[in-house]
Amino acid sequence: MNSLNSIICVCGSQQSYVDCCEPFHLATQQAQTPEQLMRSRYSAYVLKNAKYVYQTYASEKQAENPVKEIKDFADSCRFIKLTVIDSGYEENLGFVEFKANYFYQNLFCELNEKSEFIKEDGQWRYLDGVIHPVADIKVGRNDDCPCGSGKKYKKCHAV
Repeated sequence: MNSLNSIICVCGSQQSYVDCCEPFHLATQQAQTPEQLMRSRYSAYVLKNAKYVYQTYASEKQAENPVKEIKDFADSCRFIKLTVIDSGYEENLGFVEFKANYFYQNLFCELNEKSEFIKEDGQWRYLDGVIHPVADIKVGRNDDCPCGSGKKYKKCHAV
């Protein structure tokens, strides 16, 4: 039986989940940087924790991002990898540029975004982002899996 103590966090930090994103998901800690928040939001999508994603939106953006829509998106995707390209912050503003790879049906997708974060009541929140368009790749069952595993898609990430 695997312990959560030994599971590497899906956010790509190379830390265990219990030492990385779980304290944010359980609200026992608050993200100290926009990058921590973004990584915890990504892992919440992977884990289908739509409530956490919703709660970490800036208050002005919550109404246009209902929990049900967040959950529907998370349920429709198979997230593969997060790559942080750059991040930084000042007192109340921050950014994170990242790439998130995922499968949607038989499409390999990449979300390349530069996200903006603000501090509200002393806590980092996701405000908005600029998405850099990347073409989706249609994947056939016998194609090499675009995740880089070296396996055929049907033996790797096909459902």
